[in-house]
Amino acid sequence: MDRIEGQIEERGHWGSKAEFLLAVAGNVIGLGNVWRFPYLCYKYGGGAFLIPYLVFVVTCGVPLFLLETAMGQYTQEGGITCWHRLCPLAEGIGYAGQLILLYSCMYYIVILAWALFYLIFSFSSQLPWASCDNTWNTDDCVNLAAKNLTLNRTTLINSTPAATEFWERRVLSLSGGIEEIGKINWEILLCLIAMWVICYFCIWKGVKSTGKVVYFTATFPYVMLLVLLIRGMTLPGALQGIVFYLYPEPARLFDPQVWLEAGAQILFSYSVSVGTLTVLASYNKYNNNCYRDSLWLCVLNSCTSLVAGFAVFSVLGFMAQEQGIPIAEVAESGPGLAFIAYPQAVAMMPLPQLWAVCFFIMIILLGLDTQFVSMEAVTTSVMDLCPMILRREGRREIFILLFCLICFLGQFIMVTEGGMYVFQLFDYYACNGACVLFLSVFETLAMGWIFGAERIFDIIEDMTKSRPNYIFMLCWKYLTPLVSVVSFVCSLVKYKPLTFNRWYVYPDWAYALGWLMALSSILLVPAWALGQLIVVKGSLKQRWLHLCSPDKNLPVPCKQRTQIQENTLITEMEVFVKCCKN
Repeated sequence: MDRIEGQIEERGHWGSKAEFLLAVAGNVIGLGNVWRFPYLCYKYGGGAFLIPYLVFVVTCGVPLFLLETAMGQYTQEGGITCWHRLCPLAEGIGYAGQLILLYSCMYYIVILAWALFYLIFSFSSQLPWASCDNTWNTDDCVNLAAKNLTLNRTTLINSTPAATEFWERRVLSLSGGIEEIGKINWEILLCLIAMWVICYFCIWKGVKSTGKVVYFTATFPYVMLLVLLIRGMTLPGALQGIVFYLYPEPARLFDPQVWLEAGAQILFSYSVSVGTLTVLASYNKYNNNCYRDSLWLCVLNSCTSLVAGFAVFSVLGFMAQEQGIPIAEVAESGPGLAFIAYPQAVAMMPLPQLWAVCFFIMIILLGLDTQFVSMEAVTTSVMDLCPMILRREGRREIFILLFCLICFLGQFIMVTEGGMYVFQLFDYYACNGACVLFLSVFETLAMGWIFGAERIFDIIEDMTKSRPNYIFMLCWKYLTPLVSVVSFVCSLVKYKPLTFNRWYVYPDWAYALGWLMALSSILLVPAWALGQLIVVKGSLKQRWLHLCSPDKNLPVPCKQRTQIQENTLITEMEVFVKCCKN
């Protein structure tokens, strides 16, 4: 037995505090900061959108960020086993979070494959999305980057920009619908394989390798963002783009959709409720100041989103001025911004290859961090479930390789001609904001009421030697679950079936598949709780108390130790007094 125990590897810790901070920063600061937040800001009221955004930051984002970081650091466990030790009844939250991360790993990396494809073509003497002389172009193609081009509105409506044709006809080879899967795009498949190889070697040795990689992957995107920001601000039309980005429309504050979008953006941008933060913090030492770290990382995240908006909309303002059209007609979100609008704008600049290379390197590195940290979160959580089997020498590398292969085979369909339709299904349903909102409701109820918000305060104070602001207790017990449940209900009421490019309607079986993926994570929470109440022996009250009790082997905070000692002393004194009377 001693020989077997000796073969089990230590779980390990971060090599330094900087590694933890960079890993978390790299995970939470991703593509959503660049291509989602700026678009939401302009679409939902400009500067006025910052009001609901900040409300959700205070009531949901920061409290959940701190809660999950503290949970990981305190238990030193992954996203599933931490719940088993803190509140076994709510362990389904851990499984649901890991399932959402698994869905994310299966589709998110496809974006990086597209970006790598664009990066390779950025070294061409003539950018392929800045020309209509290619084999994939149609007679309706128009090169908006051409000099002395004069187009009226009717011509623009009836034509297709070269950047759009490159994206739809060359990169995606887009079919007529999800029913037409078509052939495999071998070039994108090779790019996808390359990204999987990179991700594998980023995490194959655990925090030993991840901690070193993030020094580059988490910092270099800021260099690229700064370069693109300076370039964008010096372009003609940049000011109009910035004004369009932040011009406040207070009337939009009365639109519930604005608040829903702000809440969803916070949950995704802060990467809460899915267990990633818990896993990363679990590699910290017990006395790390997670309270201060959480506050600064949240500030960094939101500031990055705001600055990215300046970099994006300054360029979009330039493009709108060059074409002589309103900025609203060139503003895009998601892949439309990264692979159509921005490349098209870059093609209009001097030295377009240079700016294209800078932009796509930034996109790849922003997404790469999020991808391999999500992979790390899933693999760590599974390994913590089965440490006797998986935490032996050489087995981590094999397990991660199998995980990569399973995800790769599962996403094979996404590199076909109909793959984009499948990609959108995963994005819209499997990793839906409503799923994360649902988890945040039960997470705060479990930790704020069953485990106890006061106990969390004592734990954080014991770890950090500083007591959190009382606002966090109010959030964990009341504000966060209330705001999350209202947002969850509203998102269901406001639900609209997914469409692609505003014209393609999915068949009924595709919508059923989408809902199946969404419900697969949501239903895990009540299903696990109900299953445990049935399986555990004893009366209903005994089962409930057992499943709501934390692990007795968890570290006892100093304040609780003092209370226990005082209670023990009082009990002993009472016994002594009774003995004396007798």
